[in-house]
Amino acid sequence: MKNEKKPLVIAIAGVSGGGKTIITNYLNDKLNNSKVFSFDDYDFEGPYDIIDWIDKGANYNEWNLDPLIQDIKMSLTEPLNYILLDYPFAYKHTKTSIFIDLAIYIDTPLDIAMARRLLRDFKNSSTENILFDMENYVLNGRRGYLEMLKTIKPNSDITVDGTLSISQITDEIYDKVSANKTIT
Repeated sequence: MKNEKKPLVIAIAGVSGGGKTIITNYLNDKLNNSKVFSFDDYDFEGPYDIIDWIDKGANYNEWNLDPLIQDIKMSLTEPLNYILLDYPFAYKHTKTSIFIDLAIYIDTPLDIAMARRLLRDFKNSSTENILFDMENYVLNGRRGYLEMLKTIKPNSDITVDGTLSISQITDEIYDKVSANKTIT
C-alpha cells in the first residue's frame, strides 16, 4: 500500500507591494513539485468599502473565499509536495486556515511597499492619478496597511525581512522550512 502524503500548504502574506507574488513564484521555482494559487487571480465577494470594513473590526470571514478553497481542496488530492498561497490573510480566515500548514509574513516597510506599488501599478499613469492615489493612501489606505501589521504579521509562523533581496528572502524561507523538517 502506498503512503499518500498530503502537500504542505504554505501561505505567503504581506502588505500590497510587500513582495508576496514574486517571493511565492521564486519559492515555487526552488521547491520540488509545487503549485501556486494567488489571491489576486480570483474575483472574491468581499467588503465593498475596505476602510469601513477595517473600521468595523476587519472580520476576515466576511470574504467569500470558496473558489480558492475549492482549488486548494482539489490540489490536496494531487501528488504534490507543496501548495503555495500568495495570500494576504495568513490564518485569519477560518475556512482557509484549516488548510494552511505554515504562514509566512514578508515584513516590508510601508514606504518601500508603497514605492514598489507605484512602480508596479502606475507606470503609464498620469501625474494626477498618482497624486490621487497618494492622497487616498494618506487619508485612508494606510489604515489597511496598518491592519496587516497589527493582525496578519503576529498571526504568521515566520516573519521575513522584506528589505532583503528576492533570493535572500526565498533562501531564508526555504532554510526555515527545512529547519522545521517540512521540506521533502
